[in-house]
Amino acid sequence: MRWTLTTAVAPVAWGATYFVTREFLPAGNPLYGAVIRALPAGLLLLAVCRKLPRGSCWLKSLVLGALNMSGFFALVYVAAQRLPTSMASIIMAVAPLAMMLLAWGLVGERPGSRHLAGAGAGIAGVCLMVFTATGPVDALGILASVAAMGVSSFGYVLAKRWSGEVDVLASTGWQLTGGGLLLLPFAVLAEGAPPSLDGPALLGFAYVTVVATAVAFAAWFAGLAHLPAGTVGLLGLLNPVTGVLLGVLIAHETLSGRQMCGLLLTLCGVLLGRQTARPHRTPGRTGDRTPEQTGNRPPDRTGNRTHEQTVSPTPDRTGVPAPDRTGHREVVECARGDGPAGR
Repeated sequence: MRWTLTTAVAPVAWGATYFVTREFLPAGNPLYGAVIRALPAGLLLLAVCRKLPRGSCWLKSLVLGALNMSGFFALVYVAAQRLPTSMASIIMAVAPLAMMLLAWGLVGERPGSRHLAGAGAGIAGVCLMVFTATGPVDALGILASVAAMGVSSFGYVLAKRWSGEVDVLASTGWQLTGGGLLLLPFAVLAEGAPPSLDGPALLGFAYVTVVATAVAFAAWFAGLAHLPAGTVGLLGLLNPVTGVLLGVLIAHETLSGRQMCGLLLTLCGVLLGRQTARPHRTPGRTGDRTPEQTGNRPPDRTGNRTHEQTVSPTPDRTGVPAPDRTGHREVVECARGDGPAGR
């Protein structure tokens, strides 16, 4: 439950990012918007953890930074500027289902039949949501949102595959810093001088940098390190829910009846996969073996181990225990003062 609640911080913060970007951040500067969001957040986390990558972590940080930060932030910026808050966030609802399928191929977490049925229902709901909109739909905004969902899903599952090598704060800081540095020269070449920022824009960037980036990504990658990718992806449903609520309640956006049906169908698809979120793990690891395979049998009702575990082999005439099946003799500890029982 602790890691579930921690991970849920990320999609809630991201759902609010669509509204903040659309209402407060300057339009027409997606690359600079991504750089301003990623680079300060990465430097902030590096100042906290005070660690630099070593060896292969340099390359992995650049790859993950390009997927999870550079490409994702720029595409989300475009989508948030060209689409209503509710529609941009609902398209991202397909991300949990995409993560399940990618986790199947990359980390061996095979989804069950309910996962696949949920994927079909979720995609159908998103299509119903997008293609029955009451107003005009911006094709470039739809394409940017779908591309952002794809690259981020692949990057998140890849981050899960490489998790465990370093702590979460250091890895997140490296990704954000690397992604921001990769995108900076493209922003200078394509968009020229940085945009001028007024008071609301500074406050908006402060939110997306600290809350929706540094804090949110640290929580998200912590969840990926401790929970199955499918479970983490399903928590991403809070992203479109937050976006829809903010769009309807604050931005006064409206949803048609068919769009509401699409949203409900997407919810049903994700909940259908949520019922069997535990992955099918590949056997062979020590943590997946049965007690009989590891030799550590559970205690009986009295709290004692079974007879085979507590009774030492019968000693021969010399008083030395007979060898076991491996050919090694077992060391017997008596109840004298030199054994654990006598201490």
